[in-house]
Amino acid sequence: MKRLPHDSGTSTLFDDLREAVTAPDPTRPEPLPLCGTGPLLRALLLVVAVLATGALFGAASWRAWLASVSAATTVAVPATLLWLLAACAGRHALARLGRGVQPLAAGAVGAVCALAVWWPMAAVGMAPSEGASLLAPALAGAMLAALVFQSERWRERARLPAAAAARLADLQTRIRPHFLFNTLNTAITLVQIDPRRAEEVLEDLADLFRAALGGLDQATTVGDEIELSRRYLAIEQLRFGRRLDVAWDLDPNANAARLPPLALQPLIENAVRHGVEPADQGGRIEIRTTRRRERVLISVTNTVAGGPGRPGHGIGIASVRERLRLMHDLDADFRSGLTEDGRYRVSIGIPANGGA
Repeated sequence: MKRLPHDSGTSTLFDDLREAVTAPDPTRPEPLPLCGTGPLLRALLLVVAVLATGALFGAASWRAWLASVSAATTVAVPATLLWLLAACAGRHALARLGRGVQPLAAGAVGAVCALAVWWPMAAVGMAPSEGASLLAPALAGAMLAALVFQSERWRERARLPAAAAARLADLQTRIRPHFLFNTLNTAITLVQIDPRRAEEVLEDLADLFRAALGGLDQATTVGDEIELSRRYLAIEQLRFGRRLDVAWDLDPNANAARLPPLALQPLIENAVRHGVEPADQGGRIEIRTTRRRERVLISVTNTVAGGPGRPGHGIGIASVRERLRLMHDLDADFRSGLTEDGRYRVSIGIPANGGA
């Protein structure tokens, strides 16, 4: 039997645990997640809130205040959208700058965006404070842009403990001893009957362990997760035989979307453990991916065994939900529950372009 492929070097579970719960390397230029629905909503709310608060000081009545805020937002909202577009497009270049220079660069871009919106509106008499010099909108745009950028940085730092907790919970659910022992026992049984099939089982198991102990900070794709899940189900198919009925409905256009590592396999494993294993007649699992414009939808549906089943602890699903939120922010959609026909379904919605 040929030797199984393996990574060079040595590592221990403690090394992986330490890597999982430590913060990312601060010297590595990681761009802030400035693209997507979450940054857009937070930036608009922050800018409008600052302008609305500032307008209170010069308003004689609530009507005057409302008129002042409306006039200010006619420039602020388009300028903020333009800045977000520029910051999203140049986020990798911005990340390569020093941390002290980044807010200044973001503010400089904000000043240019504010002037780009204010000047043509002032030329046609639509801008507020038409008699003001160009310095006023430039300074306002620079300060607001720097504030938005810094608030996103603070938010990114604040989420590090949550990210570490999600990674630790994920690590705790990556290797289930019962699955390892069952796979090894299956391989031992096949050695005498079908050595080649036993070798394939061990190679699939090695690939699963390599993925399980791989880097937690690096994203993978839907296509890679599908391939890894196929290997997992190939092992489980040997255990359950005809009791495990798997149906794939895959859209190749969805394969490039980004997912956290091992986001799909734990969901399929839950479907096997709670939908197939407790049922004497077995069960059916359906894995579907589809791309609808700029969204990729992934679903794992399984039949539900009759009678009381083994209750789960929910760590695996909670970890997947949290890691999706950390990667895609508000652009990630995670739902789970019973369907109308009594099956259990977990659905994931993510951006097709991969996000930030």
